Amino acid sequence: MPTSLSDIAIDIWKAGVAAVGSERLIRQNVSISGKVLRVVDQTLDLGQLGRVVVVGAGKAGAGMAAAVETVFTEAGLADRLAGWVNVPADCVRPLSRITLHAARPAGVNEPTAEGVAGAERILELVSGLRDDDLCLVLLSGGGSALLPSPINGVSLEDKQIVTRLLMHGGATIGELNCVRKHLSRIKGGGLARAAAAGTMISLIISDVIGDPIDVIASGPTVEDSSTPQEALDVLRRIVPQTERVPGSIIAALEAAISSAEQGRADAAGSGQRGSIPVEVINRILGSNAVAVAASAERASELGFRVEMLGSDVDGIASELGRDLASRALRVRADSDEAMCLISGGEPTVRLARTDLPRKGGRNQEVALGACAALADVSTNETEKLVILAGGTDGEDGPTDAAGAICDAAVLGEMRRRGLNPQDFLAINNAYGFFDQTGGLLTTGPTHTNVMDLHVVLVGTPPGCLSALE
Repeated sequence: MPTSLSDIAIDIWKAGVAAVGSERLIRQNVSISGKVLRVVDQTLDLGQLGRVVVVGAGKAGAGMAAAVETVFTEAGLADRLAGWVNVPADCVRPLSRITLHAARPAGVNEPTAEGVAGAERILELVSGLRDDDLCLVLLSGGGSALLPSPINGVSLEDKQIVTRLLMHGGATIGELNCVRKHLSRIKGGGLARAAAAGTMISLIISDVIGDPIDVIASGPTVEDSSTPQEALDVLRRIVPQTERVPGSIIAALEAAISSAEQGRADAAGSGQRGSIPVEVINRILGSNAVAVAASAERASELGFRVEMLGSDVDGIASELGRDLASRALRVRADSDEAMCLISGGEPTVRLARTDLPRKGGRNQEVALGACAALADVSTNETEKLVILAGGTDGEDGPTDAAGAICDAAVLGEMRRRGLNPQDFLAINNAYGFFDQTGGLLTTGPTHTNVMDLHVVLVGTPPGCLSALE
């Protein structure tokens, strides 16, 4: 039973996550009535279809696959279904018709050998389909790392190195995925080019600001409009010390540029792009905007006056935390009414150079930035004030937390222990701070992923706690 304002903030955050739950979104958009299969706005005659093969990758993949299997099982058509979906290891569960493959360890968001093996199996499945078959693709956040398939001449280790260089260099998700696509056989439309099915329908849960389908999971079912020259330009701009980049990466991109300039035909595994032969229908089922709206609705139900700050928040995570804290203090100064501010998006962490041990994630960094802004504010002003930042996937960096909470209890424990949040910010050790002060938000995998949700509460509406009992 909720006993504090932080419990209420968690309830509001969970309402947003539930609205984009993977199984819920699939059940809303996939159904069978008689011999008719409905997939979003498409209707297909099961009597005219051969096999239905499900493939995909992402943090929401397990829930999405389970829901598809349930739809077919309830209709007595489970034997028509087969598939393979790459997911994080802590999302694996047994299904009857679709294999959930552990493509990376929990909390390790980079390509692995297990991911490569799973991607190869997916390519084998789709290449063996026929004109009367349907390929149903399930994509969600984290799909890029979960679906690695290096082009010829590029090793997995080389891709890991270049991914780390780009991430540590501050590359945006668009820049990172631009490079990834030109080093992959499956990204940038590669999955669709490999498919021999008559129809491919891709169901997507977006984890990218603006929901660009060519960026989400690096667009395996979308014709790529970027060029190898653009990928090389990104790499040289983000990592100007080219000697740090594996030679195979530069060589592969330069070869692709040369081939494109000479108008050579597409060659298997070369990184050059041919046209997509299969009919592809891409549909987004859930996004951060849906989660923000659902959290806002829940906060309103509980009696808060709500202000939505958008679902496209980016920038530096610690600075966002400071801004949210400043907004909360202004709200308190301007009104006695209980207020809820809600935003979503994906800020970034500016990594400091240090040899000291550290751990954290962008949501923990947002909450730590808020704590730093409130460290010298009187306890009277921070009473009945909560700032929560959580990843909707239940993961925040390489930690076991989804995010963190800054509230009066955390600030009080900070003072009791004599901790300075700025010391932790200086080395990006947000987890270390909240592990000591009791502010970690731990949920485990949520089986969805639409970036982050931030919930700020100022004051408590009358009867709010009792309404949650």
